[in-house]
Amino acid sequence: MKTYKAKRQGFINYLLISCLLLPIVIFFLDKDTFSERPFILLPLLSPLVLLFWIYVDTSYKIENNELTYRSGFLRGRIGIPNIKEIKKGKTMWSGIKPALARNGLIIKFNKNDEIYIAPEDNYELISDLLNKNPGIKITE
Repeated sequence: MKTYKAKRQGFINYLLISCLLLPIVIFFLDKDTFSERPFILLPLLSPLVLLFWIYVDTSYKIENNELTYRSGFLRGRIGIPNIKEIKKGKTMWSGIKPALARNGLIIKFNKNDEIYIAPEDNYELISDLLNKNPGIKITE
């Protein structure tokens, strides 16, 4: 079993920082708001908790001839023999994206399924997948 960390760069970092700064800015603008109504923190901090969970939990594994992905509530397994093609250095803007960055890998599997992942090192994951299934077509 080998684990691959997700590349964490770009928009997710800015989103996380802005969700963290919003309650702080509101606190400094009106300090009485949180002391009089502390329940206001719940809707402000719940997106932060969700984004932090996704940020920390995103990873990919190769185990038992399967590629396992997890990113917050998105989890799944892809049989490595079912992988037909990998497009490297691309970004998929719709569909299943358990990824935090651009320029990752689009993995096409089964008949018409595809998923976008973004490990820290695309080449390491590709070479490990090719060791398990040398019939995978690699495109740029």
